[in-house]
Amino acid sequence: MNQASPIHTPIDIPALLAALPARISEIPALAAARDPLHVALIEDARSLTSAQLLQAVDAAAALLREWGVRGGDRVMIVAENSIAQIVLLFATAKLDAWALVSNARLSVAELDAIRAHAQPRVIAYGVESSPDARQHAQRHQAAAAPALTPDIGAWAYALDDTVQPEPVETSNERQCAALIYTTGTTGTPKGVMLSHRNLLYIAAVSSRLRKVGPDDVVYAVLPISHVYGFASVCLGSLHAGATLRLAPRFAPEAVRRALADERVSIFQGVPAMHAKLLEHLQTSGHPWSAPQLRFAYSGGSPLDAALKAQAEALYGLPLHNGYGMTESSPTVSHTMLDAPRDDCSVGDVIPGVEVKFVGLDGAQAAPGEVGELWVRGPNVMLGYYRNPEQTRATVTADGWLKTGDLARQLADGSLHIVGRSKELIIRSGFNVYPAEVEHVLNAHPQVVQSAVIGRAVEGNEEVVAFVELVSGATVTPAELIAWCGERLAPYKRPAELKVLAALPAASTGKILKHRLREFV
Repeated sequence: MNQASPIHTPIDIPALLAALPARISEIPALAAARDPLHVALIEDARSLTSAQLLQAVDAAAALLREWGVRGGDRVMIVAENSIAQIVLLFATAKLDAWALVSNARLSVAELDAIRAHAQPRVIAYGVESSPDARQHAQRHQAAAAPALTPDIGAWAYALDDTVQPEPVETSNERQCAALIYTTGTTGTPKGVMLSHRNLLYIAAVSSRLRKVGPDDVVYAVLPISHVYGFASVCLGSLHAGATLRLAPRFAPEAVRRALADERVSIFQGVPAMHAKLLEHLQTSGHPWSAPQLRFAYSGGSPLDAALKAQAEALYGLPLHNGYGMTESSPTVSHTMLDAPRDDCSVGDVIPGVEVKFVGLDGAQAAPGEVGELWVRGPNVMLGYYRNPEQTRATVTADGWLKTGDLARQLADGSLHIVGRSKELIIRSGFNVYPAEVEHVLNAHPQVVQSAVIGRAVEGNEEVVAFVELVSGATVTPAELIAWCGERLAPYKRPAELKVLAALPAASTGKILKHRLREFV
């Protein structure tokens, strides 16, 4: 029997699915029809009302069409959280093209690998709000985009007229809306194809369960280039008519001021953000005030009990928690607004989603027992772009997504993640696969082999690397960390690197990573 959890806020899922728009690009039009003068987006330099957002989306879509963008084309948006980024992703969807959202803080090698795999017709760079996007734009010899009315901030673009579009599907269930890349265990990028229905379902369900509405101001610092910030924070808030207060990067003092002075009512972050805010307040002595805050949430990586208690004492609210992954758009479960928890459970499975727990023998685990978490529902991805083999290995013929995470569900319906069957390291909410760091280290001429593991720190995980060097090597740990820094995004760089005379290995030569825990 597949296990489902009790629903504290009843939702008629068939009715909700039937009422979803055909495309995510309808969200601005619906918001403008409801209240054209409502402020939809705020960044440091500007703001847009719902009517202005719709006007900007139409103008950007016309420009993309003029540049040859057709349905099924990929439009790569290299940016950090900004008005330009949101306008461009809606404009892309309006043309039935795919929004390929990319974090501007990716390294040159990472970004170029995604570009080569996805073959976008247009690359747009949010140059005003992101110095890193500006550097990528200069490297790709991008041209300045013409100013739009209303103003969305400066951005740049590069074109490729040689690429081929993908087929366009009429139904929101089959048409891809967003292409979000995660780096797989092989170190090669995997493009997760999320449909309009995937994203709209999560936007509708998450905003309804959290009772998001027009009076809410949502602090949006989680990267919109990642599915958590894209679907739950950005689309969910705008679908519900709330205001998004955009922040391109997390800065504790900026969060403190926004919660004190800007009517912020919802703050969603990864555990590291809550921990750094607490640390900032302790060291700076700045006053704390969050008069409108009504909902605080932690996701993206495991939440520990100590951090939860400290954050709840500061906010005067429960710190809600949840679980998801890119392939599930992302939400699988979260704690319910009317039923906060004292433990670090990731809450109840959201309405409309089924879960089951599969043992190593392939049989379903008994109720309450640990197994690999499998998920099925309207949130499960279309598949991996240009990788049917990996898709078949991850999603079964009858629609079950194999998460690779070990979990159990208690009798009260609460989901508990007990470990990762993969070696995934989650650093400040970002996925780091050891193989991609090892690949970079092994490319150094003085490194024989390397092994990378995660180390738990308060509210987070960090990357620890072990290397075996060639005889007579002169390279230092600091130099090897710098080597990684030139080739990997900041969150993938090792926090510590240790040189061992020999890495522990089995007789087959396989490195025994569990033995490395002795050195951490």
